[in-house]
Amino acid sequence: MNRARASAFAAALLIALAIPAATAPNSADVPPILIARQLAEQEHLSTGDIVTLAKNPRGTRARQFRVAGTYEPTPDPMRFTARRIEARMHLPDLMAISANPADPATPESLSAINLRLNNPKDAVPFGSALNARTPGLVVRPTLRARDGSDPFAVLERFHVAVATVTVLGSTAFLLALMVMRAEERRETIGIIRLIGISQRSILLEVLAEGMLIAIAGAVFGILLAVATQGAVNQFFQWRYDTTLVFVRVTRSIALQSILVSVPLGILAGLAGSWALLRRDVLALVGR
Repeated sequence: MNRARASAFAAALLIALAIPAATAPNSADVPPILIARQLAEQEHLSTGDIVTLAKNPRGTRARQFRVAGTYEPTPDPMRFTARRIEARMHLPDLMAISANPADPATPESLSAINLRLNNPKDAVPFGSALNARTPGLVVRPTLRARDGSDPFAVLERFHVAVATVTVLGSTAFLLALMVMRAEERRETIGIIRLIGISQRSILLEVLAEGMLIAIAGAVFGILLAVATQGAVNQFFQWRYDTTLVFVRVTRSIALQSILVSVPLGILAGLAGSWALLRRDVLALVGR
């Protein structure tokens, strides 16, 4: 018996729970199904309950099934706002409930087939070969497309644009802070230069100080993101009733943040101090 499972017309599920005990069939003779967790919570179903499924809300050709258990639907970023009111059943049961009696060929017809290739790189030539041999057949890869048709690629470019604007704005703000901080240390730098400390030594000190501040800021930002990502995920998972992960701070993201923030912090510190180092020593000490 083919034990492949499929979604059983999630939008047209007809649940009939009020089944009289006298007419309830023997549960051993009722085919089993799995129902989504959201459906079980909405209809207060549990393992062993007898439910009735039909192809449409009118109850046409309804059949009874036994709830064998629940499952968590696979998170889908394209459908995270939709409640997963669906069930999974054996393929023969799905064919029996969805077949059209007026069309004998319905049980033998298919609308879609999922294939997995040994080499994902062969998806394009494989699809081209099938399209050429079978007119009317549409072959589409399920992997992310590299062109502009992939919505996630568009979303990723949008995130990159927002991140770029944010980094540029924060860099300008940081530069302004470093200039103000250098102005507050004007007399100190003047005194250091009067006692014989060279500009090169002061620049090295500013470079080391800026590096430490930039690294500390980057580490603090990463730790803050790691500490808050769980709360963000829990809130949105509760809001949309899904197990989809909305925020994930990976090692590559942390390294990219450090590689971008540390050089910018160092450059901002050098730019803020270089203007003072070019001034005359007497002007720095107010003489």
